[in-house]
Amino acid sequence: MTQQERLALARIEDPREAVRRRDVALRIVAITLFWLVSLALLIGWGLTGRAGAERNVAALLAIVVPFAAAVIATKNGRWWLGGTYVVITLAMVLPAMGIAGLG
Repeated sequence: MTQQERLALARIEDPREAVRRRDVALRIVAITLFWLVSLALLIGWGLTGRAGAERNVAALLAIVVPFAAAVIATKNGRWWLGGTYVVITLAMVLPAMGIAGLG
C-alpha cells in the first residue's frame, strides 16, 4: 500500500463515528435537561415547604448529575465537553452546600 493510499484511507471518516457523536450529544443534552429541571423543581419544593429531604436531594443532584455528564463525555473521547462538565461540577459545590443548609 502506498503512502497516498494510506492517506486516502485515513481521510475517510468512519461511518460509526457520526452515530457515536450524535448518541453522546443526545445523552449529554438529556442529562443536562434532567439536571436543570429536577434541580429547579426540588429547590422550589424545598423552599416553599418545610426544609427536609428535598434540599438534600437537590444538593446531591447539583453535584452528581453534571459529574455523570462529565464521565459520559470523557469516556467517549469528548475531552473538552467532559472538562466543561467537571468545571460545572466543581462550581456547584458551594451552591449545593447552601441548598443543603451546610454553608
